[in-house]
Amino acid sequence: MRSYRLTSALGAAVLLALAAAPAHADDGADRSFTIEDPRITESSGLAASRVHPGIYWTHNDSDDGPYVFAVDSRTGKTVATITMKGVGAPRDVEAISIGPDGNIYVGDIGDNLDGSWDHVWIYRFPEPKTLKDATVRATQYDVKYADGPRNAEALMVHPKTGRVYIASKNEEGGGLYEGPAKLTTGGDNVFRRVGEVPWVTDGAFSPDGKELVLRSYFSARGYAFADGRLGEDHDVESPLLPQSESVTFTADGSALMYGSEGKRSSVVRVDLKKSGDGGGGGAAHRAGGTKDTAGGGDGDGVPVKGTTLTGVAVLAGIGLLLFLGRRRRKG
Repeated sequence: MRSYRLTSALGAAVLLALAAAPAHADDGADRSFTIEDPRITESSGLAASRVHPGIYWTHNDSDDGPYVFAVDSRTGKTVATITMKGVGAPRDVEAISIGPDGNIYVGDIGDNLDGSWDHVWIYRFPEPKTLKDATVRATQYDVKYADGPRNAEALMVHPKTGRVYIASKNEEGGGLYEGPAKLTTGGDNVFRRVGEVPWVTDGAFSPDGKELVLRSYFSARGYAFADGRLGEDHDVESPLLPQSESVTFTADGSALMYGSEGKRSSVVRVDLKKSGDGGGGGAAHRAGGTKDTAGGGDGDGVPVKGTTLTGVAVLAGIGLLLFLGRRRRKG
């Protein structure tokens, strides 16, 4: 999504305004990194591989084509480019998720005109067992919402049931939509509203399926999730990035990985505190984890707790700094 872009200068101002969390040192995979591929300028979704440790699948936003990239978190380099065939021309790809069936689900669900298209699409193909450039045949599913068209940027596949969920995006709050028990071709897959959510740019289920994390430009929230419905919610720590677009759990559920758009964009790791509830797979995600800046990232992610109000306060402070800077130059 190209709206609400924040510049590098804004990120620098935020660094002056907020204190950074302790660094997490790890020489292995699943650490903060920078996406080095010059083709990936609008990384809009992120999914941790279930087959290849340390590999993250991503894609560009609209107008890029049927491409999905496998990026190695150890180096930030693309190790495979997948070209989907058997699908129409992607329109506004916004999300990616991996299901318990071993398939990658790509959400062509964006609608910048907020409800101008009567249907959107989901593409599905098996996660490759070998990392190399390849063309794969994908299955295309037509999607409609029971209560009419809407804009969306978050698609999540439940890791236990395989059911697909979409979170819509609206300035006044969106909805969580549940797909049918099984997606089918040859007709519309109707998604029905089952919960209310805030402004959402991406989301992810914990590996055990007991928690759903939804992120926005300035914050993230975790929701207990059971029987297909949202439960109690709480703050989740998230970094403030130039354009906060994506989130996924590491495959082991020990951390969240937050991504952003732009050339050489950062993916920032935030470790998760355990609640001791025995949930397994990182079911406890309350704010207070550790941001990893030890990896290949640019270090422009600042950990933030709270709601969108935090972001508003940060932007107000940045506006003041810019105003004072202009006055100083005029003087």
